[in-house]
Amino acid sequence: MKIPAPRMRSEGWSRREFLEASGAGCLLAALGPIAGRASAVFPELRIAKNLSSVEARYYEKLPNRRVRCKLCPRECVIDDQERGYCGVRENRGGTYFTLVHSRPVSIHVDPIEKKPFFHFLPGTEALSLATVGCNVECKFCQNWQISQVRPEQVDAYEASPQLIAELAQQAGSPTISYTYTEPVVFVEYMYDCAAEGRKKGIRNVMVSNGYIQKGAMEDLCGVLDAVKIDLKAFTERFYTELVAGELKPVLETLKLLVSRGMWTEIVYLMIPTKNDSKDELKEMCRWIVGELGPNVPVHFTRFYPQYRLRNLPPTPVETLRMAREIALEAGIHFAYIGNVPGDEGENTYCPRCHSVLIRRVGFSVLQNNLKSGRCPKCGERIPGVWS
Repeated sequence: MKIPAPRMRSEGWSRREFLEASGAGCLLAALGPIAGRASAVFPELRIAKNLSSVEARYYEKLPNRRVRCKLCPRECVIDDQERGYCGVRENRGGTYFTLVHSRPVSIHVDPIEKKPFFHFLPGTEALSLATVGCNVECKFCQNWQISQVRPEQVDAYEASPQLIAELAQQAGSPTISYTYTEPVVFVEYMYDCAAEGRKKGIRNVMVSNGYIQKGAMEDLCGVLDAVKIDLKAFTERFYTELVAGELKPVLETLKLLVSRGMWTEIVYLMIPTKNDSKDELKEMCRWIVGELGPNVPVHFTRFYPQYRLRNLPPTPVETLRMAREIALEAGIHFAYIGNVPGDEGENTYCPRCHSVLIRRVGFSVLQNNLKSGRCPKCGERIPGVWS
């Protein structure tokens, strides 16, 4: 069978530059997929010898052995022996396959705050995993070494959904998190892992760009417990120029999640001169309050130069504080500052009496004053998943 040559989606990078930047080409080792606590808990995992051959769930067959992918808004039309934009789904004789089912390239035990989720089981840990691949190409991607490559370019583990659920249980993690790259492109694996996790009483959360079609997202709502959406900006121009995607489908995903009662948090990476204007922030915050309600947490996080956007400085802390104030003034009850350890914007405050409810530094919870999900001083119910 014809296997397409690996394609580097990162324009301007030679293969040598890519390998050097990735740590002599050993991405798996550089990322430390079994790091910290996990190394003492997990058994040794085997490196997969081949790609997976599991039929994809979201596509339609077309004449002449072509297929149309129905997973994300791109709706790629793929010829026989070719792949979609994400590079991890392949047409073989008119049948569409995912190449990364049970093939994670990174497995960690992380604080849930690292995702970040601030209103979902604070102070707990999540077994976190990713395969290669993404359905957009952010020029500021921090995990480009695994998101912007093809499966042949990175070693992967053999890890069935059953094994993932067992590893989470062994690690004492109450949650499995699908993260690091873009879980949408490994939707079948995520769904199957989540279903296995649920059998063991393990929760499941997705960290996503929200670039997904309604049908697939609705299916996932049946097995997920929370979703964090990266809202990259609030203009189509930004999505076109810096993401290679679209804003509107992401907003539709956010509305769908909230309408289904899914616990949802939003991250907004503040990139100097690109998406940090007061007018854009005000418009976005008004939309969030009007369409999603005031209780969806919004995290304004600090940008650091990455990947193909290295010419900009880190976000000034004052810009992050300005964005948080705009959000609070617009009526968002829970606005946070991220990537600035020790800033008071990391804490959770009661929207009624303004008492500190959860005190954080970085990914650590120093103090949790909530009593059965309520403010201990005024009794205000604080939205979230607390137990």
